[in-house]
Amino acid sequence: MNTENLLKSVKFDEKGLVCAIAQDWQSKRVLMVAWMNAEALQKTAETGFAHYYSRSRQKQWMKGEESGHTQKVHELHLDCDGDAIVMLIEQNGGIACHTGRESCFYQQWDGEKWQAVDPVLKDEASIYGHTHA
Repeated sequence: MNTENLLKSVKFDEKGLVCAIAQDWQSKRVLMVAWMNAEALQKTAETGFAHYYSRSRQKQWMKGEESGHTQKVHELHLDCDGDAIVMLIEQNGGIACHTGRESCFYQQWDGEKWQAVDPVLKDEASIYGHTHA
């Protein structure tokens, strides 16, 4: 793999991160948004599975390493400014959100308040053995 070509057009921010959007490769539903550093992007391209950088834990991680809900990457796309990546992915187990839902975007504004519109497919404690922060 040519790492130089992979990284040269990506504009990482001052913290060395780029926004990464995981979108279902068939339904096109946005499942989650996270951050990647150069290492996470390289690992994603090398392995074919989504890797991210956790700002709260200050470490790189592979999606599904704890839950088993891995993301197989079918396509990587870089936006025109080079500061956002969209990955068309196949979500293992149908759960992308740590809350046990298909998508992290499960809340919808009804004009008055945010409403959860997606069901919990699997209880968070049964996925991780504890509630996830």
